[in-house]
Amino acid sequence: MKDLTNTFGNLYQPVKALLILQKTGSDYQSDFYIESYDMDSTGCPINGHPLSITESNKLAKALQVNEKKAQGFLNPKGLMPTNVLTINSGSSGYAVWHTPRQQIKLLFTENLGIPSGIAAIPAMVWKAGKNSIQVFAVANNDFSENTPLYHAPFFNVYPDGRVCMGNVRISIPKDCGLEQFMELWQTFFFNSYFSHLFGGHQPVKGNIVQLWQHLTASGEQFPTDVLIPNNYQIKNLLK
Repeated sequence: MKDLTNTFGNLYQPVKALLILQKTGSDYQSDFYIESYDMDSTGCPINGHPLSITESNKLAKALQVNEKKAQGFLNPKGLMPTNVLTINSGSSGYAVWHTPRQQIKLLFTENLGIPSGIAAIPAMVWKAGKNSIQVFAVANNDFSENTPLYHAPFFNVYPDGRVCMGNVRISIPKDCGLEQFMELWQTFFFNSYFSHLFGGHQPVKGNIVQLWQHLTASGEQFPTDVLIPNNYQIKNLLK
């Protein structure tokens, strides 16, 4: 397993509180008075005083930094990666990308009777925002708009492709660049333990437990003929 400690969020402590007061009956934006409070070691406001120019400048700089971080969300380092299908870097930003057939380490809970280990997986299409992700399988390496999508052949995935991440802590920085964003989501997905199916959803033809028992033991290529179409095409994810 990879060390994910560098992806954890920072712990923030309260250091300043602002109380904004407006003159009664006034509609003018200038008729405000702002009090500034320091915070003691227990997080309680103390030492109330009029907001100073120095404090105002520090606040303005902090807001500018946060704005710049938000503007950097999903920006590529240079040229757009060739496996990216689309990005939307707005307030509810998301990215859609694909990965090829590959061998990768998969983790399974003990109750499934599948040994964790290296196994072949099919080509995949990913759609992720800051807090959630959908995954799909592709039968070949064609990634055009009309390419049909299949249910991802994994546990922990809903019929619509949404993934239950279990107890994996999702932490995407506000200024997360595109390449880091994709890498983080793939790390979160493959470093979580596959454990269960949802309801009556069967993501592959046949027995999924026996499929992964065979693939982890044999090292064979993933048999795409077991994939089940889900009536989606790649173009349905680009909206």
